[in-house]
Amino acid sequence: MIRPFLLTTLLASFCVFTTSAQDAASSPKTWNLRDHVKIEDIVVQSHRGAGVLAEEGTMEAFDLGWKLATWPEADLRATKDGVIVTFHDNNFARVVKEASEELKTKGVEDVTSAELAQLDVGSWKGEAFKGRRVLPMEKVFELMRADRRKHIYMDVKKIEFAHLAAEVRKHGVEKQIVLASPKVEQLREWKALVPESDTLLWMHGNEAKLSEELSALRETKFAGVTQIQIHVYPKDTKEKWAPPADPSPPNNLFGLSDTFLRKTGDELRAHGVLYQVFPWTERADVIPVLLDLGVMSFATDHPDTVMREVKAYYERK
Repeated sequence: MIRPFLLTTLLASFCVFTTSAQDAASSPKTWNLRDHVKIEDIVVQSHRGAGVLAEEGTMEAFDLGWKLATWPEADLRATKDGVIVTFHDNNFARVVKEASEELKTKGVEDVTSAELAQLDVGSWKGEAFKGRRVLPMEKVFELMRADRRKHIYMDVKKIEFAHLAAEVRKHGVEKQIVLASPKVEQLREWKALVPESDTLLWMHGNEAKLSEELSALRETKFAGVTQIQIHVYPKDTKEKWAPPADPSPPNNLFGLSDTFLRKTGDELRAHGVLYQVFPWTERADVIPVLLDLGVMSFATDHPDTVMREVKAYYERK
C-alpha cells in the first residue's frame, strides 16, 4: 500500500517500532514522537481552516492555517451548478448573518456558485470578518500546486468522488491531500480513485465502541486507511457530544483511559497508520500529556495553542 506525505520520516519511525515490537510490549517506556520525528514534519490539522481563529472555510482561514505551519481542513459540498466548495453546515442559518427565513432553510446544493459568491459568511463571527466569501476548492488546489509544502484535509459532507478526483488530478495535488470521513467504505472508494492520496478515518465514542471499530479494521489490516483520528475529551467536559467517560484512575485527564490511548498508538504504528487525536478542549496542558501517551498528530480548533505547546515540548527534550 502506498503511504504518501511523510513517507521517509514517519515510515522510518514505524520500522523502528515494528522491529522492536516485542521489547516495547514488555517495556514501560512509551513511544514518543519527539524521539522519531522532526518538529517541522509534525502534522497538525486546523479544523475548518484555522479553527476558531478565523471565519471557517474561507481563503483567509486557509492562509492563516498554512502560515501557522498546519494543514487546514475543508468540508466539501457542491453547488447547484456543480462547483465544489468548502462549507460545513447543511444550511446557511448559522453563518450567513441576517439571512432571510427562506435562505436559512437552503444549503449549498440549492444555490448556484454565482449566488453563493454573494453571501457574506464572515460577519457572523465579527465586524473584522465582514465580507468574507465561501471558497471554491479549485482556488485552494491552484495555491497548493504552486507550493508543494501546502497540504489540506478534505472532510466529506456531500460530494461526488469522481468529480472531486478529477479536480484533484487536474491540479496535480494527489499527494498533498488527505480525504477524511467517519466511514471506512468511503475511504476505500476514494483510494480506488486516487491511490496516491492519504485517507483519514475519524472515530468517536467510548473505549468499547472504539475497540469494536478498531477490531473490524484490524481484520482488514487497515485497508484503505493511512491515518486515524480519535476524538478525545477531558473527563470534566461539558461538551454534549462527548461519550461517557471510561473508568480510569483519578489522575487520568481524559474520558478514554491512558492505557487505551497508548495501546491504540502502538497498534496503529505497527500497521503504518498515522495516529492523530482531536482534543475537544481549549486546555493547553493536555497536549504534552497526549504526546507522552504516544500521539503523533493533532487536529484542533486552536492551532496556535497546539503549535506553541508542541514546540515547547520539543524544547524540553
